[in-house]
Amino acid sequence: MQLSGKRLIVTGTAGGIGASALRGLVAAGARLAALDVNDEAGRAEVARANAGASGEARYFHCDIRERAEVDRIVAQAVAWLSGLDGLVNIAGVERAAPAEAIVEADWDLIFDVNARGTLNTNQAVFPHLREKGGRILNFGSAAGVMGLPGCAHYSAAKAAVLGWTRTVAKEWGRHGISVNAAAPGMWTPMYDAHRARMDADALRAHDAMMAGLIPLGGKLGDPDRDMTPFVVFMMSDGARFITGQTLAVDGGLMIP
Repeated sequence: MQLSGKRLIVTGTAGGIGASALRGLVAAGARLAALDVNDEAGRAEVARANAGASGEARYFHCDIRERAEVDRIVAQAVAWLSGLDGLVNIAGVERAAPAEAIVEADWDLIFDVNARGTLNTNQAVFPHLREKGGRILNFGSAAGVMGLPGCAHYSAAKAAVLGWTRTVAKEWGRHGISVNAAAPGMWTPMYDAHRARMDADALRAHDAMMAGLIPLGGKLGDPDRDMTPFVVFMMSDGARFITGQTLAVDGGLMIP
């Protein structure tokens, strides 16, 4: 699964799964444009990834909600990379509220980042992949498949990501572009924030529920150990014949 010579764009690299993927992809030899809006953390993660790695990363500020900005930054990134072989679109946000109490501003934010951001980034890289093919890995969620009580807007946006991914896999396959979605079940800062909203009784009930739902270990996975090796594989030549799939990396959480 070595990625020497692979030229990649990765969004959401300032923390969590994105920062882990950044480190793993660069360690595997990729040259990588790292996109985020958190400039201080984004640059720090790039410096950390570059230390002793066989690949190389460069940070670019990019708000994936803004189409003109995405087009401009992708063009700059491709120029620096001298081409493009793949996109890993990890950037996302979550908010929580009962379905009847969701406010319009939160609905718009969730859809602008998670759904519109997927549209913007995928369309922006398409002209650069169309001639020689490549890989796109969008980040969905089990919430988009199973639903997540208290996060109906997040679930709806992630369902949109999954529907988009399946459709463009069918449309763009003739260009040699594979398009897949990941449904991660990882312990991240976003999950820590989710847990922080629970009181002690709710947290105990939640942990007991997770222990029953996840066959491997009874809790969410570690991004470095459990998620990043999958991302590296999906950007490698070994994943050439996989497309249109929602691939759960979650210890068995989404077993039907």
